[in-house]
Amino acid sequence: MNEGKEEARPPRCSGCGALLQTEDPGRTGYVPEAALSREPVICQRCFRIKNYNEASTVSLDQDEFLRLLSGIGEKDALVIHIVDLFDFEGSLISGLQRFVGSNPVILAVNKCDLLPKVTNWNRLRNWVQQRAKELGLRTAEIILCSAKRNQGFDRLLDTVSALRGSRDVYVVGATNVGKSTLINRLISDYSDLEQELTVSRYPGTTLGTVSIPLDDGHFIVDTPGIVYPWRYSELVDRRDLDAVMPSQPLKPASYQLNEGQTLFFGALGRFDFVQGPHQSFTCHISGSLKIHRTKLERADSLYAEHRGGLLTPPQGEAAAKLPEWQRHEFRIPKGSRSDVFISGLGWIKVNSQEGAVVAVHVPKGIKVLVRPSLI
Repeated sequence: MNEGKEEARPPRCSGCGALLQTEDPGRTGYVPEAALSREPVICQRCFRIKNYNEASTVSLDQDEFLRLLSGIGEKDALVIHIVDLFDFEGSLISGLQRFVGSNPVILAVNKCDLLPKVTNWNRLRNWVQQRAKELGLRTAEIILCSAKRNQGFDRLLDTVSALRGSRDVYVVGATNVGKSTLINRLISDYSDLEQELTVSRYPGTTLGTVSIPLDDGHFIVDTPGIVYPWRYSELVDRRDLDAVMPSQPLKPASYQLNEGQTLFFGALGRFDFVQGPHQSFTCHISGSLKIHRTKLERADSLYAEHRGGLLTPPQGEAAAKLPEWQRHEFRIPKGSRSDVFISGLGWIKVNSQEGAVVAVHVPKGIKVLVRPSLI
């Protein structure tokens, strides 16, 4: 009999309340085994905030993240939603509006440094505003920024000051969008962390957030990054991330194609020009990813024979682990200015307004869509 005995409960972080684990530094509650003997025990993310004034990125899957968001609409909060311009539709939390209610949302669009210097920034801002609206998100302000170049952050901080009032600030976003850089900048500008890090646990939310005290008694609430499985950044082997995610400004590559021609993006995806007059297509993808042109009639055999060799990345076991490819066909109407967007890989701009039928082959589950041209 076990009468009088209590079942041992998994230890929790004394800072954020997350269940502690020692296996995965990228998930909530991670703590090195050597630190488990300390009192009190706090996870690595809380430790870095407390001791180094620096947040690190952890992640949650989609269902866990949505449960975490469920209580924000009941609070008086300012929400900063940070997205990746290179993967805009893939990193935007399209269902965010129903969780935040009437609370104001600042949309911080990161990685703007990847676009060519000749970009019309007013047009870009209007494009972001329209796409966010079409995807169901109302914004109080849109800030174009670059965490890497430290551009736009002063304007973001000014906007936070203007809209925050007596609210707590929630920062939300997908993985790999630059959220930790934004959090660290907010910490350095707003929070006095010479005092002991304290954490406020809010009713109605999943434990795993970290609440960073501000000087006026309110908090910056750092939420884990949401994992969206339809993005290449969540699918490819970590060794191939550098090839997929650009770190330098994009150098658009234009191809004059006849119908019946194909472009391979390494062995990660392919673009078929199925039908239409001779025309130009411009690829906006990482410069580290090689593009190979061939005839559509040879595309299947070329992929079967040269995946992991001529067509790379990925290669070796990483290539074998990718899901089976799925074909997506689109009819681009005459007179439209359109991009064929592939989440996490980039986009192909259809330059002609003569119309075209195109197809995209990518691993099953990757988000592919047609949208109004970004540039």
